[in-house]
Amino acid sequence: MPSENLSSTPIQKQDSVQSFLKSFFFRSIIFMIAIGGIVVLTDPFFHYHKPWFGLKAVLTDKEYQCIGSLRTFDYDSVIAGSSVAENYYNGWFDEGFRCQSIKAIRSYGATADLCYFLDAAYEKHDLKYVFYNMDTSALAADPAPTFELTGCPMYLYDKNLLNDVEYLFNKGVLMEKIPYMIANSVIGDYDENNSYNWAQWKEFNQDMALGLYMRKAEIDPMKEKDYYQDVLDGNIALIRAQAENHPETQFKIFFPAYSMLFWDNLYRTGDLEAYLYNMEQAAEALLTYENVEMYYFQDDTDIITNLENYMDTLHFSPEINRFMAEQMIAQNETYRLTEENCAGKFAGMRELSYRIVNEYMLPYEDLIKVDYGL
Repeated sequence: MPSENLSSTPIQKQDSVQSFLKSFFFRSIIFMIAIGGIVVLTDPFFHYHKPWFGLKAVLTDKEYQCIGSLRTFDYDSVIAGSSVAENYYNGWFDEGFRCQSIKAIRSYGATADLCYFLDAAYEKHDLKYVFYNMDTSALAADPAPTFELTGCPMYLYDKNLLNDVEYLFNKGVLMEKIPYMIANSVIGDYDENNSYNWAQWKEFNQDMALGLYMRKAEIDPMKEKDYYQDVLDGNIALIRAQAENHPETQFKIFFPAYSMLFWDNLYRTGDLEAYLYNMEQAAEALLTYENVEMYYFQDDTDIITNLENYMDTLHFSPEINRFMAEQMIAQNETYRLTEENCAGKFAGMRELSYRIVNEYMLPYEDLIKVDYGL
């Protein structure tokens, strides 16, 4: 009889390959479920739920975390604004207004973006207060959301579960964001009231502010005051809609204290008269609402002409953030905008702007870098 063939037959080999592939497939599925489960359970972008398991709300990436935190956290008030609003300590507002606040931050403070955030907040929350940082440049910007145009992770903004794979199986989330969140929750001293705060390692002084100001060598012709009228009307309409649609909410709207370098730059770019007009028009429109209170800090000469308060033309130290919060808490009439004093306030700011250009800036001209537009 022929000896028995001990080598595997083709059928046996095929069965072996199929068995291996089946095992690999099931192990891969289990592995993917485990990875997705870890992301869902920890959820560093708070896409599915607020922090649990004793983890802190470590909020440091506004483009990735603002929208999720607004949808899933417990709060009754919102601090909305641009990068100059990031250095507010939430506890100042919580204690001063007896509320529980959360930040809605968008770089440059585009009106449409901030209103998008407010709409998200109202989906599941009744808001007592909205503390709204009104950036001057936002009134001259396109009144349309900019999230997609600026490359924000839209899989976190839309409500399409199918594209959540970009979040659930994201190497950066798994290897960086989750460990960072856990480390700050367990062994770090992260203070949840300092959400998105960037001031810790920054310097605020005259040298920094002047060093980052590139002054135009040539002065552009001054634009007509209604140069931005179309976009201005659109932006005002967005904010008015918020006040009208939510009469139960008190809107504390304030113009932050930019440095005198900002006003000098507006003059040299030809935007000064138009920007002043934009602010006055916005104030006049919004002050007609009973649930709107407005404050104006841009004409505080002691603050805006002291460059030790700034790191560039716009960004001031947290001490200025605290000062403005305290004045709003105290309802200080010095900074309060009303229908009665509105025209006078902006007339005074116009006068101060030209004094900045013609007087306050003179001692610094030899220290400023000049932009020749080459």
